[in-house]
Amino acid sequence: MGSIVERALLPWAQKVKTKLNVPVRLRWGEQGASSLELGEFDEPQVEIRVRDAAALPLLINPGLDTLGEAYVEGLIDVEGSLSDILAVAHRLAEGAPSGKDGLIQRLRRRFGHTRESDSKAIQYHYDVSNAFYAHWLDERMVYSCAYFETGEETLAEAQLRKIDHILAKIRLQPGQRLLDIGCGWGALVLRAAQKFGAHCVGVTLSKNQYELARERVREAGLEDRIEIRLQDYRDVNDGPFDRITSVGMFEHVGLDHLADYFGHIRSLVKPDGWIMNHGITSTDPQDGETAHGGGSFIDRYVFPQGELPHIGTVLRTMQEGGLEAFDVESLRRHYMRTTQLWSDAFEARAEQIKPLVSEKTWRIWRVYLAGCAWAFEHDEISLFQVVCRPSGRLAHELPWSRRYIYG
Repeated sequence: MGSIVERALLPWAQKVKTKLNVPVRLRWGEQGASSLELGEFDEPQVEIRVRDAAALPLLINPGLDTLGEAYVEGLIDVEGSLSDILAVAHRLAEGAPSGKDGLIQRLRRRFGHTRESDSKAIQYHYDVSNAFYAHWLDERMVYSCAYFETGEETLAEAQLRKIDHILAKIRLQPGQRLLDIGCGWGALVLRAAQKFGAHCVGVTLSKNQYELARERVREAGLEDRIEIRLQDYRDVNDGPFDRITSVGMFEHVGLDHLADYFGHIRSLVKPDGWIMNHGITSTDPQDGETAHGGGSFIDRYVFPQGELPHIGTVLRTMQEGGLEAFDVESLRRHYMRTTQLWSDAFEARAEQIKPLVSEKTWRIWRVYLAGCAWAFEHDEISLFQVVCRPSGRLAHELPWSRRYIYG
């Protein structure tokens, strides 16, 4: 393999060294005896060990997708801090051809989101195993952006604050009926019933989440107040609900289906009801079509069929679906902190996590969690909470200020 690697990498390495000057050393061969440097440095920040010649086309034409593929498929090993590795990957990807993510987005839209394909996609991501998630999530297993008032909170404290922040925003009252779309392992509906006295329905497509959420409801003695369903949100037809929440779910809906999604929610809420949509958005006005291959990697390995709209698209499709947005809050910094804590926990508990999954799955999640923290920090993606209600309502029904949210 040595001569093949050297002939392939030498011209590319020289070009990168001249153009980018990145602190990277490439190694290959027996015990990494052969090496090339991609910059001028005393010691490299990152070392890439080529394990298989199949990595060469992925390295020579680098995008975040090809570099990620080479890593998760075990074609390369990478040494260095995660922050340095991600910084180098983004610099290398700057020269990658554009347009691939746009093609993928167009193909996704063409083939659409069916109940069967959406169910398979959700189960692929969320049904790794409950034990896997439990090692790096908080004790409630809340898998969405936390809320930090000071930045000093523990992850568990910030996740509980996030749930309370949401339920305060929608002015949940005792006795009201709440629908939680994408209820996960049940943390929000449990809090809504216990603290706010609501009657709740939670729906999920994940079998693992469904089973554990039901178990938690039974243990809490709240079966008379909370119903957990293994159900597609499109099949919920027993409204009306006083309040509806959707936390970390609409990313799976599909860009061309957002107006229908919001329209269905509109059909389920009372005329004076309130809705909270909490989800990741792209900072690209073209709905995430111009990333350096990051979307391709996530679509292939992490979130099949996931699509991130720009906040402008969210607000437009809400209106098309018959909803008026009246409170919009960015929590980008909060999700950066959340994903950083997840990544830190994942790294710290690697020895406990690795036996639960394949080496490939471990590598996928390792790079995914660290990559999310990077993307939120560097304004590549964001997170918005949007509170809305059926459109056409009178202005005097709206609150004068946001003071009610903070007590």
